[in-house]
Amino acid sequence: MLVLASASAARRRLLEQAAIPHTVAISGVDEAAIAHPDPDELVRQLARAKAAAVGQQQPGRTVLGCDSLLLFEGQVFGKPADPEQAIERWRRMAGGSASLLTGHCLIGADAAGGARERLATVSTRLWFASLSEAEIRDYVATGEPLHCAGGFALEGRGGALVERIEGCFSNVIGLSLPLLRRWLVDGGG
Repeated sequence: MLVLASASAARRRLLEQAAIPHTVAISGVDEAAIAHPDPDELVRQLARAKAAAVGQQQPGRTVLGCDSLLLFEGQVFGKPADPEQAIERWRRMAGGSASLLTGHCLIGADAAGGARERLATVSTRLWFASLSEAEIRDYVATGEPLHCAGGFALEGRGGALVERIEGCFSNVIGLSLPLLRRWLVDGGG
């Protein structure tokens, strides 16, 4: 059974909807302590740190760690710090496009019983609707943007603000189900 190293309800729902048996263990990793100038590498390092922390707590188990961020005009957007930051970001993002990057790390046992780690970043391109100031403020007032990388939840009210997606849909919600399926079909860890 897979162990999801994440507090994300959206990632749990994705695994449940895909009928992937799993348990959840929160890593406790201090994400702010991990930095890297390359956004692809940053999300991989964050995913690896989460998977490794839970893997140490639960040796011998197959553990999945993930982390997401939005790359907009070369700037990294994680979760907004407060409503004011979410409003400012949406003023910039409305009518534009961005890439949602999710780092994935799967740690488990290989066929010989040794440790095996898989690491990847999946990128999905998004195009946002043009929004009025009132629409931005109304969306931020729901509180939803404060809990999501990039300040929106595709599976929530934010879904109406995304006009087009190019790439993996589930990646935008929190993990790439096609990537995970390939990894699990190919031996788990």
